[in-house]
Amino acid sequence: MSKKILVVTSNEISGYENVEHLGIVQGSTVKSRNFLSDFLASLKTIIGGELVGYSKLLASARGQAYDRMLLEAEDIEADAIVSFRFQTSSIAKGASEILAYGTAIKIKGTSNE
Repeated sequence: MSKKILVVTSNEISGYENVEHLGIVQGSTVKSRNFLSDFLASLKTIIGGELVGYSKLLASARGQAYDRMLLEAEDIEADAIVSFRFQTSSIAKGASEILAYGTAIKIKGTSNE
């Protein structure tokens, strides 16, 4: 990515004016667990604690979905993404989709005139 795109969870960005709404941008990925992770997780449920393997898998998936959303925003020459969210859903046993989405906009203000 060559352009810095602002991403916020709010509906607007303080100090900037929304000039144009470009539409929804999104990025997603589907990740599956592996047998070893499932086996170790089942053992961990006996003693309790964080399932580190799953945490790392989801963090990686969120990063990949987020990067894909930014690429889509860059393709339509957006300056920013507002109302950014993550969504997770189960696709199949052992597989989850991570979706990153928001509204791409053009802005003008103190840093982008």
